[in-house]
Amino acid sequence: MAGNIKRRRGGFARRLLRAALAIVAAFYGCIALSLFLLRWVRPPTTAVQTERRIEAQMHHKPYRKSYRFVPLAEISPTLQHAVIAAEDARFYQHHGFDWNQVQIAVREDVERGKRRGASTITQQLVKNLFLGTSRSVIRKGVEFSIVPLTEALLSKQRILELYLNVIEWGPGVYGAQAASEHYYGTAAKKVTREESVGLAEVLPSPLRRRPGQLPAYGAAIEERMDEMRW
Repeated sequence: MAGNIKRRRGGFARRLLRAALAIVAAFYGCIALSLFLLRWVRPPTTAVQTERRIEAQMHHKPYRKSYRFVPLAEISPTLQHAVIAAEDARFYQHHGFDWNQVQIAVREDVERGKRRGASTITQQLVKNLFLGTSRSVIRKGVEFSIVPLTEALLSKQRILELYLNVIEWGPGVYGAQAASEHYYGTAAKKVTREESVGLAEVLPSPLRRRPGQLPAYGAAIEERMDEMRW
């Protein structure tokens, strides 16, 4: 009798494990297929955009989305450079993770009790496309597992193009084109250096910041652009 119960429990545990492995395999299969298609396809929406719409509905607040995908060639090189300088200066040198920045962030967290972001553009793209803005150890672990796949399936230029087009730039404002029109009334390919820096200032906290609110941070971005000869 006891042996039969033990066998039944063992069989149930194996079935549960197989089901869990099948779900995980299906999830990563869908992610891999999505990334492969994103080499050519423009994403109609993202996890963050869906999350914001649901939040607005739950809190009975109006929500209007401004999102128009444009090719990288239609985004000012100055804006591209400003965003890279502000968000991920070693974007073209790393393979998805900037371990130098991770070490600095950990050291500052330990020594000063100060939390410092170290996410790369690739990590932020993965978060925006698939995971949303929630913070947890599990979500971070999933993000870390998807980043190498992203770097393997997409070129750096495509990663940057996708990032600049889907990133949140304000309440309901997504992508460089919508942001340029929203803040400056112009196209993304026509923004000036000053306007580009202003847009880059917004990215760390797009729901609270506006261009030009942090002149010291803007000056730091310009200094880094100069150091990178941009």
